[in-house]
Formats: sequence, structure tokens, C-alpha cells
Amino acid sequence: MDTLENVSIVKKANVYFDGKVTSRTVLFNTGEKKTLGIMMPGEYEFATADKERMEILAGTMEVLLPNREDWISIEAGQTFEVQAHSKFKLVVQDIADYCCSYIKE
Repeated sequence: MDTLENVSIVKKANVYFDGKVTSRTVLFNTGEKKTLGIMMPGEYEFATADKERMEILAGTMEVLLPNREDWISIEAGQTFEVQAHSKFKLVVQDIADYCCSYIKE
């Protein structure tokens, strides 16, 4: 889906890692929540509260998922999921454009 329809957008940016990762929160009238953001090249570790589905729209990265020892390569057009209440690591090679969906379980 290239377009998000019937949404509200929180104007204040989410800024992490000294501005190297930023996003905007998108709220749907169904209660669904997503963020749209950009990650600059670098190494990052994130913690999750909800289950997350990361859709990579542009760029490339290596991902280390929870309880895994092997990194996986992710590029534009691919997605990965991270379980709630966990941590995951990223090594972003190129500027990455992403859409993160938060899934309540």
C-alpha cells in the first residue's frame, strides 16, 4: 500500500540517536498505529513494547532479531517482525525509509 488514507498524523517528530533516526506517528480511526521514518547509516538498538512489523521502503540494513545469533540482510521491499517486549539491533548501510506497524496482541 503506497498511500495511507483516513489518518491523523502527530505533528511532533519522534527523534532518536541524536537525530539519526526520526519518524512521525500515524493514527488510524480503527486504533491502528504506524510510524513513518528515516534512518541514517549507523548502528542502532531498539526495544519494543508491542509486536512490530518493519517494512523497508528504501535502503539496506542488517538485522539481529531477539534470541538469534545470525544477522539477516533486509532491503527495500522486504519486511521483518519483532516480538513485543524485546530488543533488536540494526546496522543501516544506506539511508533507510521505513514504515513500522505496531501490533497489539
